[in-house]
Amino acid sequence: MKGKVITGEILSAFHKNLIEEEKATATVEKYLRDVNAFAEYINGGELTKDTVIAYKAYLNENGYAPRSINSMLASLHKLFDFLGWTDCKVKTVKLQRQIFCSEEKELTKAEYTRLCRTAERKHNERLLLIMQTICGTGIRVSELPFITVEAVHKGEATVSLKGKTRTIFLVKDLQKKLLRYISEQMITEGAVFITRTGKPMSRTNIWREMKNLCLEAGVSPEKVFPHNLRHLFARVFYGIEKDIAKLADILGHSSIETTRIYIISSGSEHRKLMETMRLVI
Repeated sequence: MKGKVITGEILSAFHKNLIEEEKATATVEKYLRDVNAFAEYINGGELTKDTVIAYKAYLNENGYAPRSINSMLASLHKLFDFLGWTDCKVKTVKLQRQIFCSEEKELTKAEYTRLCRTAERKHNERLLLIMQTICGTGIRVSELPFITVEAVHKGEATVSLKGKTRTIFLVKDLQKKLLRYISEQMITEGAVFITRTGKPMSRTNIWREMKNLCLEAGVSPEKVFPHNLRHLFARVFYGIEKDIAKLADILGHSSIETTRIYIISSGSEHRKLMETMRLVI
């Protein structure tokens, strides 16, 4: 008789548990995608720690980046915790802390401005305000439904996700723009950013509309996605405040280590700093 085996019933129960834990839809999909990939790899075989170690080596041999491997292992560990199979957990791939981010992926403030100007020229006011709301508050794109008519009138939104609640302030300029928008669109209650059918804008729709700005704005598509606006907020805030703990609270991070990823400078900024040191005589 086999020992630990991942069955369809187990996957269904794991799925149900993730939903009961009120995980975000994208998070649930990510966990299930990773666990299913592992289930296909073992193909009904018995699950042991050695199997997971072999899977980690398989991912490495097939060109997966260390961060991707660790992310996939985190999904498996979540499953193992749920099943009580903690003896199957393995060590993650060691990573050297990144001290600066790739300039090919970092969205600059100037590029963000060009994206906004392009959205304005295309008369896409909804997208323009979505970008300014994310970049002006630091919220996640999944938290946009909490920007409601009621929150706009109040000047602050209460975000409740994953068992955590935090307050998001809307600066006066953003509040004025949003008040004018909801008045023109005759939105009287609920989420501000909705589709023609009245449903909240999805991450996919926002991503696609942002990509459509790239060519005219002269910004690399690799830099343009909603989450990069949140990163830009974090870098600008930290550049002024220099308080990583406060920034972590604003972003809704449980760990300051996560926040550190958001505030690393670009390679060019790192190079400029080294040049100003003038230690080569």
